[in-house]
Amino acid sequence: MKKCIKLFTIILLFASVSSCNSQTSNIQEAENVINDKNLEKHIVALSSDEFLGRQPFTEGEVKTTEYLKSEFEKMGLKGANNGSFFQEVPMVEITFNPTKKLKLNAPLGVVEFNLIEDFILSTSHVKEEIVIENSEMVFAGYGIVAPEFNWNDYAGLDVKGKTVLVLVNDPGFETQDAELFNGNAMTYYGRWTYKFEEAARQGAAGVLVIHNTAGAGYPWEVLTNTADNKLFIQSEDGNASNCEINGWVTDKAAKRLFKKCGLDFKQMKEEALSGEFKAIPLKTDLNLRIDNQLRFASSKNVMAIIEGTDLEDECIIYSAHWDHFGIGPVINGDSIYNGAADNGIPIACMLETANAFAALKEAPRRSVIFLAVTAEETGLLGSQYYAENPIFPIQKTIANLNFELFLPIGRMKDVTITGYGQSDLDKYVAEAAAEQDRYTMPEPFPENGMYYRSDHFSFARKGVPSLFVKGWSDHREKGKDFAAQKINEYWKTTYHKPSDEFDPQTADLSGNIEDAKLFFKIGIKLAMVNSFPQWAKTSEFRAIREKSFR
Repeated sequence: MKKCIKLFTIILLFASVSSCNSQTSNIQEAENVINDKNLEKHIVALSSDEFLGRQPFTEGEVKTTEYLKSEFEKMGLKGANNGSFFQEVPMVEITFNPTKKLKLNAPLGVVEFNLIEDFILSTSHVKEEIVIENSEMVFAGYGIVAPEFNWNDYAGLDVKGKTVLVLVNDPGFETQDAELFNGNAMTYYGRWTYKFEEAARQGAAGVLVIHNTAGAGYPWEVLTNTADNKLFIQSEDGNASNCEINGWVTDKAAKRLFKKCGLDFKQMKEEALSGEFKAIPLKTDLNLRIDNQLRFASSKNVMAIIEGTDLEDECIIYSAHWDHFGIGPVINGDSIYNGAADNGIPIACMLETANAFAALKEAPRRSVIFLAVTAEETGLLGSQYYAENPIFPIQKTIANLNFELFLPIGRMKDVTITGYGQSDLDKYVAEAAAEQDRYTMPEPFPENGMYYRSDHFSFARKGVPSLFVKGWSDHREKGKDFAAQKINEYWKTTYHKPSDEFDPQTADLSGNIEDAKLFFKIGIKLAMVNSFPQWAKTSEFRAIREKSFR
């Protein structure tokens, strides 16, 4: 009898090892499906002039979304939205025709601001005209209300009907004090989206963010190149709860205004670094008008699914935005904003990762969604809409892995994690990176606030552990200085410009292939294990997640 039990145990152990080896082989074979030939084909198509810069509400959107649907179908994937590959995202496009010159009667004389050169304006109010009359201007420091930092720039201030001027980023960046906010790393309080949201909560008629390149993370031209129109998700109140006007002014223009108000701009910025700062009325009124053209239509999120087995009611979501800026201002004789690195290469990598999942002989335990979202460039709208109208309940959404901003510069030693330290996902990334003989590291430019600037943030705000990763900082052959040089060149000469094009003759996609495989490694493990990744105890998103499970 003992011999039979021993023999049975050996058979079970052998079967278990064989099953494990079979599963490992299955996963490795699927990963090997990812290849540079397919990747280049996708990139060439998506970033071609034929796709017209992939702007929502244009022929470029039609070409892009149909291409993505076709590629998912070729892989044998199913449409994730009750069989459909599309999720309609109802939006309104507002094209702005604002006052070309602002004439401000300051206490010490008139100050004139010129559109584009000194300021830009927009509105989210779904109205054909916006008129601001005699709106008192107030300098509200950084425009932040953060109880956890004992900070309130609006304390004792009534801004109803007024226009607030606020500084970009947050006090930690300006001081580089690690004990102030998050030091050099931008918090969400430093993002312009937060400034707009908080000014609206305070009842302001308008908000103008004072730009500087270091604090914003990009030059003034990035804003002016895309200032003509914006997209907004359609809402029942026509966005009436937002400020009537949102805008930016250059720091040079703000300095001129402050001088005519009898104030020293540099001194005011220094005073704003104190938690005891009190807002300062500029004793100047703002008058302006914006005439709007309204266009109502639906854009599309494209989504495909690999259905899971025993945990099929839970999902992992891969995301990448398909949109860019279409046809815009001419720069060096070119007006098509092709968006190769942002976000043609990343979405092509997501397609290759999807192809690997499709090649699995055995389906993963959890379902896996591949979500190509619209309108990231105009405020993360597509991912926001999905997060508010999910196919799987948020509580059943295990993690979001986002593809964003890949450069075709070859293989990297590092895996840079945007969102480093936020959640257990770091461990999954580190394990996958080690398999590729790579190491993980945090975002090298945390002052740019990248964690709040791409589609994973829409999921994080709902409590779903989220991040995006890429090789970014340490080239395998040419080192860190080479990688830094390429990144700096991209920000200065290519980001959100027509020059973001793909050249097969000079591109090295080997690193992008490695990243696509990395995403597959991370996702397949998340899709197979029993556990949920958790937010770190220090994460501002942990409480949101815990609340969603109550």
